[in-house]
Amino acid sequence: MSAPLYEGKAKIVYATDDPQVYRTYFKDDATAFNAQKRGQISGKGAINCAVSSYLFRVLAQAGVTNHFIEQISEREMRVQAVEIVPLEVVVRNLAAGSLCKQTGIAEGTAIAPPLVEFYLKDDALGDPLLTPDRLRLLQVATEAEVQHLQGAALQVNTLLQAFFNRCGITLVDFKLEFGRDRQGQILLADEISPDTCRLWDQQEIDPEKRILDKDRFRRDLGNVEAAYARVLELVTQQAEL
Repeated sequence: MSAPLYEGKAKIVYATDDPQVYRTYFKDDATAFNAQKRGQISGKGAINCAVSSYLFRVLAQAGVTNHFIEQISEREMRVQAVEIVPLEVVVRNLAAGSLCKQTGIAEGTAIAPPLVEFYLKDDALGDPLLTPDRLRLLQVATEAEVQHLQGAALQVNTLLQAFFNRCGITLVDFKLEFGRDRQGQILLADEISPDTCRLWDQQEIDPEKRILDKDRFRRDLGNVEAAYARVLELVTQQAEL
């Protein structure tokens, strides 16, 4: 196996014979709170690879351009080579996580219209929330690109909300990353999985039992593997209809 081009907290990216194609390997490593908490979730890499593959295909069929090409093994996918824009784009449909801690809004409060936030992708700085003026100051993306990212994130939100609703899952919030290809076109990239989305089981009213995402790891709620597997089961069932 060739040396990795990049190794992150959840994935390893490798070059291929085609300079416009990368191979991404999904790990079982789990981190939270900007890697201050570390652990392993057995089978997470395979589940996240499969869930991301399904969701990237769903989005592509709906016209959302993304980097996914094909899943080539249980933990690997081929993707278009992109240079990641150093921004995390977060869409919030219900209040949860840092939004509640920073504002005092009660968890589960509906947010309409959905809130789109931009965070600088920089672990050393704690991935800070960026204001529009700070976005302009940092020049990590043009104003036109920022508008495009916001519109694309809202489009993805509309599509994913509908898909997850059919799965019996509430899409609370999620994080997206985007990249520029060799032609400068911006593509949806990274992954879409229980690592990057807050997902609540619509059949469960208990505020802890309903959680089907990495919050189970963050908050030491247990049954992390079972929650991830449940998401894969529901997504697979819906994708096959």
